[in-house]
Amino acid sequence: MNEPSKRPDAGKPREAIDVSDFVYAATGARVRRLTMPDGAHWFPAVDVCRQLGHTNSRQALADHVPEGHREILETVTGAYGLSVPAGREWRRDLNVISLRGLVLLVNACTKPACAPFKQWVAEVIETVQREGSYSLEQAEVQPAGPGAAVAYAMPEQVADAIVRLEAHNLQVDQELAVAQRESLALQRESLAAQRAVLAAQEAIAEAMGRIADRLDVLAPGRPVPGGPSGVRPTTESVLADWRQRLSVTEDVWTVAVVIAPVLVEKGEFREPLEAIAARTGLSVRRVNECLRLLRKHACIRSRGGAADGAPVYVLHQP
Repeated sequence: MNEPSKRPDAGKPREAIDVSDFVYAATGARVRRLTMPDGAHWFPAVDVCRQLGHTNSRQALADHVPEGHREILETVTGAYGLSVPAGREWRRDLNVISLRGLVLLVNACTKPACAPFKQWVAEVIETVQREGSYSLEQAEVQPAGPGAAVAYAMPEQVADAIVRLEAHNLQVDQELAVAQRESLALQRESLAAQRAVLAAQEAIAEAMGRIADRLDVLAPGRPVPGGPSGVRPTTESVLADWRQRLSVTEDVWTVAVVIAPVLVEKGEFREPLEAIAARTGLSVRRVNECLRLLRKHACIRSRGGAADGAPVYVLHQP
């Protein structure tokens, strides 16, 4: 990432190799950078260390980068009268390194991908020691006008590293695309399987409901598969069970005596509250409270309402 300079770049030294290509060949990644008005480049140390495999960035800086080539972001920008770039990733206390510091970290890296760049650095040093200088070859296409920058050919090692990295990244992108397609296909298959399971569960629930409805209309005393005693309850057994499980007032018991025979004989009770009130002599409100108490103690359970609005109750099966 490049940050635009806030000062004119008049007098800025010309770069023989584009810094983005240079850093990409060295680290294998497009690393964020800040370019100062005088052409100096600074890079977030954490970005460089992450790409090079240095797990402890502070220790890596202390071991391999001299103090003159590692700084705090606020100190670097303040020296040029610039403010810290906006954004959460650009903190005032962010450790940054110069281009030389970056090269020093690359030289300390053991990743095989860094080997071509380090070999080129060694070649430059050897050439300078032997010949006193190292020059990049000028490109065949020269600048058209006077005063224009001279074009240089990128060193073979740097160019090869860039080509190799780009090819590797392209392959990784292709593999990632294939993996994403396979993952999407698996997700679709999983979704289809979940829908099939859900449909099967709904079918089973519907079948069990039909079985329960048929069992509810069996004659008293007929064997009931799956029942706790194997025999359909009678009015007497139901009332006896209710009497043992709860202590009720006389009006609650009056409602219980009215609905129990119907529940046993028909499998359900569906009458308006007014009809129960008329048969028991209780108020509609009190009838509703009695039914609520019977539901609370798991004597009966609600099964919605009838077409005429009357509540429907069935025996609670443990």
